[in-house]
Amino acid sequence: MFQYSFNMAQTLAIAIVLLLLGRLIKSKITFFEKFFIPAPVIGGVIFSLITLLGYSFNLFNFSFEGQLKDLLMIAFFTTIGFVASLKMLKKGGIQVFIFLAVATGLVIVQNIAGVGMAKLFGLNPLLGLAAGSVPLTGGHGTSGAFGPVLEAAGASGAMSVAIASATFGLVAGCMIGGPIAKKVMAKYNIKPNIEEDVLYSDETLSEDTIKNVSEASIFKAIVYIVISMGVGGVIGPLFKLIGITLPSYIGPMIIAAIIRNISDSKKKELPIHSINIIGNISLQLFLAMALMTMKLWELAALALPLIVMLLVQTIIMALYARYVTFNIMGKDYDAAVMASGHCGFGMGATPNAMANMESFTTVNGPSPRAFFVLPLVGALFIDFVNATIITLFINIFG
Repeated sequence: MFQYSFNMAQTLAIAIVLLLLGRLIKSKITFFEKFFIPAPVIGGVIFSLITLLGYSFNLFNFSFEGQLKDLLMIAFFTTIGFVASLKMLKKGGIQVFIFLAVATGLVIVQNIAGVGMAKLFGLNPLLGLAAGSVPLTGGHGTSGAFGPVLEAAGASGAMSVAIASATFGLVAGCMIGGPIAKKVMAKYNIKPNIEEDVLYSDETLSEDTIKNVSEASIFKAIVYIVISMGVGGVIGPLFKLIGITLPSYIGPMIIAAIIRNISDSKKKELPIHSINIIGNISLQLFLAMALMTMKLWELAALALPLIVMLLVQTIIMALYARYVTFNIMGKDYDAAVMASGHCGFGMGATPNAMANMESFTTVNGPSPRAFFVLPLVGALFIDFVNATIITLFINIFG
């Protein structure tokens, strides 16, 4: 078998080529566009399939330099910390707090179900997390970050399971959202209340999203990100001294959140738009690297258990959206729209949630409240909460 080890520059070059390939394929095939499959996922999976063939036929095997991938992952989650603004949370009102609680409840349910099913199949319980909130509420980014953590804790194949589950979730979440909202709308004969929701129509998620990007703003963003990463890097080892294992990005994410909220309290503006740009680029390159290094042959022995776990998780999501999200959010039209959206980001990502709600409201009428509340929770807060809960489960079952 031919074996080759790629250095950092070569690894990055391959990741960029795969990212460009994924974008090209996504632009040509409507399925990927419709279900918001990320471009690095498309390119990365293609490469991992090629390496699977090489391994299966004993032709070739590649290894890659991993430090840059880890750095990009930490950088991305650090940028998530900068958008965790308590000021924005308060601005959203009680509905945002309630929906955040509902979304947090789903995270816990997904992990309990995942761990329980893994035990039922006689698997490492941490593999249940790899088919729980890590890939479903978390998506590909959280999967790529926690996959290695779960594997280091003894869950062999967790990375491949998490990435496969995240990809499944993107499609499943889009498929179940609309029918659930339609069913409750018909059952309760509910209709949109435009007058009640008009106060949300002029709100924006981020007041400084539309800013001119310059060398100065990018440099300033890099300074904030790097300082947060450096200072936050101390937190993990400190917690380890008391027996608590934290993923490497939790500390930097906490420091970033502290900086954001101190800045808010002092009314000091951060270059959030530039920070988000750096975060998005870091995520895309990190995902390409994470997926192209997947060992798909590790999935073979887990095929049947994984299929069962994902089907059960889809049923749980549907029931949760119907009976928990819809009921707690008020059993009205906005609640129906949010239930549809919750299926999107509870199984996939916030863009899937927006697509679900857009499709439903285009036919049935607007819901400005839902379009304000759900993205605020999905884009700003749920990743922070999810990472904390996953870490807690890892420390319990690891």
